Amino acid sequence: MTPSYSPDQLLSRCSTAGHFAMGTPSHLPDLPPFQRDVTHGEVAEALRVTGTVQGVGFRPTVYRLAVELGLRGHVLNDGEGVLIHLAGTQAQLNQFVANLLKEKPPLAKIACIQRYSLALDAVTEQGFTIAESTHTPARTEIPPDAATCPQCLADILNPRSRYFRYPFTNCTHCGPRLSIIRHLPYDRQSTSMAWFEMCPSCRQDYQDVGNRRFHAQPTACPVCGPKVWLERADGKPSCSQSLSLVDEAEAVATLILRGEIVAIKGLGGVHLACDATNDDAVQNLRQRKHRYHKPFALMVKDLAAIAPYCEISPQEAELLQSPAAPIVLLTPLPTPHSPLPTPHSPLPLSPSLSPGLGTLGVMLPYTPLHHLILQRLDRPIVMTSGNRSDEPQCITNEAVREQLGDIATYFLLHNRDIVNRVDDSVVRVVEGQPQILRRARGYAPAPIALPAGFECVPPILALGGELKSTFCLLRPGQAILSQHLGDLENAAAYQGYRQALDLYLNLFEYEPAHLVVDAHPEYLSTKLGQDWAERQGIPLTTVQHHHAHIAACMADNGLPLEAPPVLGIALDGLGYGDDGTLWGGEFLLADYRQCRRLAHLKPVALLGGTQAIRQPWRNTYAHLVAAFGDWQTVQKTFPKLALVRFFKNKPLALLDSMLAQNLNAPLASAAGRLFDAVAAAVGLCRETATYEGQGAIELEALIQPHHLESAQDSAYSFTLQGTPNTVGARSPRPLILEINKPDSAFNPQPLVLDPAPLWPSLLQDLQQNTDPAIIAARFHVGFANALSTLAQNLAQRHHVTTVALSGGVFQNQILTAQVKQTLQTLGLTVLTHHQVPPNDGGLSLGQAVIAAAQSSQPPPT
Repeated sequence: MTPSYSPDQLLSRCSTAGHFAMGTPSHLPDLPPFQRDVTHGEVAEALRVTGTVQGVGFRPTVYRLAVELGLRGHVLNDGEGVLIHLAGTQAQLNQFVANLLKEKPPLAKIACIQRYSLALDAVTEQGFTIAESTHTPARTEIPPDAATCPQCLADILNPRSRYFRYPFTNCTHCGPRLSIIRHLPYDRQSTSMAWFEMCPSCRQDYQDVGNRRFHAQPTACPVCGPKVWLERADGKPSCSQSLSLVDEAEAVATLILRGEIVAIKGLGGVHLACDATNDDAVQNLRQRKHRYHKPFALMVKDLAAIAPYCEISPQEAELLQSPAAPIVLLTPLPTPHSPLPTPHSPLPLSPSLSPGLGTLGVMLPYTPLHHLILQRLDRPIVMTSGNRSDEPQCITNEAVREQLGDIATYFLLHNRDIVNRVDDSVVRVVEGQPQILRRARGYAPAPIALPAGFECVPPILALGGELKSTFCLLRPGQAILSQHLGDLENAAAYQGYRQALDLYLNLFEYEPAHLVVDAHPEYLSTKLGQDWAERQGIPLTTVQHHHAHIAACMADNGLPLEAPPVLGIALDGLGYGDDGTLWGGEFLLADYRQCRRLAHLKPVALLGGTQAIRQPWRNTYAHLVAAFGDWQTVQKTFPKLALVRFFKNKPLALLDSMLAQNLNAPLASAAGRLFDAVAAAVGLCRETATYEGQGAIELEALIQPHHLESAQDSAYSFTLQGTPNTVGARSPRPLILEINKPDSAFNPQPLVLDPAPLWPSLLQDLQQNTDPAIIAARFHVGFANALSTLAQNLAQRHHVTTVALSGGVFQNQILTAQVKQTLQTLGLTVLTHHQVPPNDGGLSLGQAVIAAAQSSQPPPT
């Protein structure tokens, strides 16, 4: 993300007389000092402006400010950003820069303004003009797609406007960007709008520097722009006129109210929509899409429409209404229990929207088409990705017809090509701060500012992981992180990943000098990098999965390249370890260049390998056998327990043989699998998990604040192998490590945190019919206490003052809050994610900064 500076801060970064804020810009000639006109006191300057400054109305703003001050010269776009040539008095030029910083367009983000002296006769214009774009090596930023601005919304709702009810209305303050661009510079001919020739009225607006559609590349109107139409999935006439007297958007609203499922082609992909208050429609959508439990996102026309259903903090409201317009995870309000609804009562939401979860994902309309559909809908609608389960979102009309005909009954399509698939971003507010869980529409590909020390990095391309994949292009001071690209184990997602990678390399004219991959030999992204490096003779760096997680958290929080090591706690589902085993519950002493494993969760077998992820009961069985020594002991101790009876119908002899022979039962220290085991034990997703992390998410959703309070004195325990200590519960003595012994004598092997002690307590609670919410709270509090206690002692032992929390398990708000609050109380600084996801969506950023750090020389000690 481009760094955000106040005007005063940016002014301090700008300079004159040939001195640059961030290095010498290319494509400017060697120029003499200022030449001053003796008569008029004029000087001339070239200004290089970098950041998100193309496609956001930046040149018209420059034009207006220059004309207001009586300056002469020109402004143009090129591959590096915006280039301005100005002539006027020194005071006028200084005032121009100050005004530009304060009055930049809403979507613009200025990273730097570099000022350079020009020969006065180099500025030949008598007034000020906007010149044609030039092609230079790409160094500029591509703006993300932006939600409809208030002015364009007013246009489409105004019967006197020529944009009235036009679903592709946009201006320089809003509309498509990444989703339609093919290459730089960002001009109309470089986008999927190239096929639509502007009518005279649009051309006039486009050329009118005082119009907010001046050089708005996607600008169009009903006369000359893209068209939308309604189709029936069965190919019969849609009869849209009988559905609505206005247009297709009204027809879709009518269809949704009738209980139909409609596929809607939007900005960066296709959605499937239905009435969120119609349980039959929602159930039909689940059955047809084969998405049986994963939550559906909602869209509402405004904040007032969701207020009866969810709590909305000021920060959440701000996110919902921002240009990014992400899906925001909100806390549902308690369902009212009034005996009879009143005429003004909101319709109850379908219980099938997010079964077993404690949040609802909500977004506001972000295109004119969405606004028009939602205008007459007084209720939330489902707006979920238009795809078959686990496949990428459809983006073409042909794909909609081929893949969604057995899901939707109607298609709302248009003829503006979606060049780049861009999913909806997902964000939540944690302790008043936004945390991105899926970084896509509205955020990508805006660059993320790298910390101090990364100003001169080589062109490094990191290819990410296998799940929630992204890739990352590194350039001096910036990381360009791709949008969320899905799970590469799906063939269509991998194809989309390759297409997006080719597009980014083309857009940014990027030739990587160094490739980075995950250490897992079977990841498709790893194999791609290996083949690429061998074919092109490019150096390849392999980065351990959990080191990348911690490095991403460090970069996310701006830790400098030469910052001292942090204690990283990386908790996730699985990652390939340095020893060739599967990790996932790790304590690492890490900086950007290296990491060392200090402790980890005790490895437990994955019975059936990846089958254990899909069938969580396998993890429960493996943990119980590891805790009690064998299954017979569990049976004898808890013979009447429903969980024990459940296992009578399972192939336990086969599982025991797999354990004894270490056959298809790899050991894994994964925290995610521990959550699966506990969730299945209490009856959540026991037989099958239909999406990643389902058991853990549902386990967390059981817990209310009063459950956590009651669990403080009855939390489950963990032990540290090799010591007599128990950690987790409040009652046992605290963990004590011999912190004064030298490294050679102290724990040459990593410490092992063993969850075995929690299982007898948990089974006893089950036997006593303890509320599953209490069991979930005791597990969360106990695990958080164990993590915090071990982290405190490791930090003390290794003289660390900062702890970084990363990995998909730290999407769990309760666990994160418990660990963070405890460690902060102990005086430690705790880092969590904000700009990039804690899950594998942030992995490529961590890989990239590690490779960059390793390629640089550390300062002499």
